[in-house]
Amino acid sequence: MQPEELRLDGNAAAGTLREVFAAEVTVMLATCAGCGAERPMGALLEYGDGMGVILRCPGCDRAMLRVARTPEFVRVDASGMSLLAIPRAAE
Repeated sequence: MQPEELRLDGNAAAGTLREVFAAEVTVMLATCAGCGAERPMGALLEYGDGMGVILRCPGCDRAMLRVARTPEFVRVDASGMSLLAIPRAAE
């Protein structure tokens, strides 16, 4: 098979994306892109108000996750994380 034959659009990933975004967020392990520490999302420090939330690394204070609410969207910036590990549910 040619690589072009294996390529699909993003709709083909709907099942995987549903599994990722429906998981319990606080137990996901986030790796800080600043200091490399790995912690559960629930252990990050929250700063926020009605417009959004910033989750910071307790070790180096880097903003790991930013969530902003606008009238049209919820915008998510996870550029402060180098990896997000999501535990799989027991099968």
